Amino acid sequence: MIKTYKYKFYNSKSNKHLFEQINTACWIYNHCISLHKRYYKIYKKSLNKYQLQKHLTKLKKLDKYSKWRTLGSQSIQDITDRIERGYKLFFKKQAQSLPNYKGRYKYKSFTLKQAGYKLSNEDNQIVINKKKYKYFKSRDVEGEIKLLTIKRDTLGDLYLFVICEVETPEPIFKTGKTAGIDFGCKTFLTLSDNTTYDNPGYLKNSLNKLKEVQQVLSRKTKGSNNRKKTVKQVERVYKKVSNQRHDYLFKLARQLCFTYDEIYVEDLNLVSMKESKEKNKKLEHNYHRKVSDLSYGKFLNILEYYCSKTGKQVVKIDRWYPSSKTCSNCGWYNDQLKRSDRIYKCENCRNIIDRDLNASINIKRVGTSTLCECNYVFSKKHNYDSIESHDL
Repeated sequence: MIKTYKYKFYNSKSNKHLFEQINTACWIYNHCISLHKRYYKIYKKSLNKYQLQKHLTKLKKLDKYSKWRTLGSQSIQDITDRIERGYKLFFKKQAQSLPNYKGRYKYKSFTLKQAGYKLSNEDNQIVINKKKYKYFKSRDVEGEIKLLTIKRDTLGDLYLFVICEVETPEPIFKTGKTAGIDFGCKTFLTLSDNTTYDNPGYLKNSLNKLKEVQQVLSRKTKGSNNRKKTVKQVERVYKKVSNQRHDYLFKLARQLCFTYDEIYVEDLNLVSMKESKEKNKKLEHNYHRKVSDLSYGKFLNILEYYCSKTGKQVVKIDRWYPSSKTCSNCGWYNDQLKRSDRIYKCENCRNIIDRDLNASINIKRVGTSTLCECNYVFSKKHNYDSIESHDL
């Protein structure tokens, strides 16, 4: 099992060496992107990472690129790995664009694999390229260290990520409970046992403060020191929202994991959810902001992480199953249901139920395979292409 520890570095003058290495990694990354584009333009072929690594090894011996030697060889190999992963994801249609150039402040990290560092649990110091750095040690590192990543955020703070391989823990006690979960914008989660979790709306609560700081930013002269200070104030607001959301999602996922043995969720297409077709641009913007603020995809990753640690299970149902438009009582399909309709009214059995609760019950039934036959009949009668994957 893979586990990641995150620590924050002390603010120190010696951190400038880490910043220099991140900037050097950005230089090498952009140089590799240029090589890829030039090679494809001439030969109509793509470079693989092994050809790229051989070429970079030769360049490091030149005086012009002598600064590249300050970065470890394995860190340079990781840069080529990043680029190759980016190309593979694009050709598999899992990424929207090819890897492209990055500015110095947008490139944020470099990775060490098996050499170039020394870390022990005896103190809160780490040695990277023969230089010592202190960090806030909140807990000891357990397991075998596989990777070590140094990352900076938009405020200029440095963080240490230690990726370790640990033994899989024994599963905790079973509760015998299962639940289906429906995701929505007004109510964040609706469970099949009628338990609801409201949308915390951390970004919405910070919009006034964000508006105030951004207005001050708009009046600053570009390139001035005062503008740089104000940019950091804007970043602090975003960082606070991110930390609040991160804390809420982890606590919620942990609570669900310890309450239920099996959790059934929708495998939503989050990209299509953000591609709203609202005619009113203001409503469309608000909808996009709500979907992004909820971070449903991040929540699923955290939930799967907790379940893997405790021996529980997360089951994703088919994203094309119309959970909101199907009656949970008789299975009648309502193709006229709109996004604004919050109450589901069945014309067949006269069942009246909350839309999200109805969807969560259907998700649980499909997940436990009790509606496999009904699902098969539905797939024969209707065309999946006509069903919206982001039906909320």
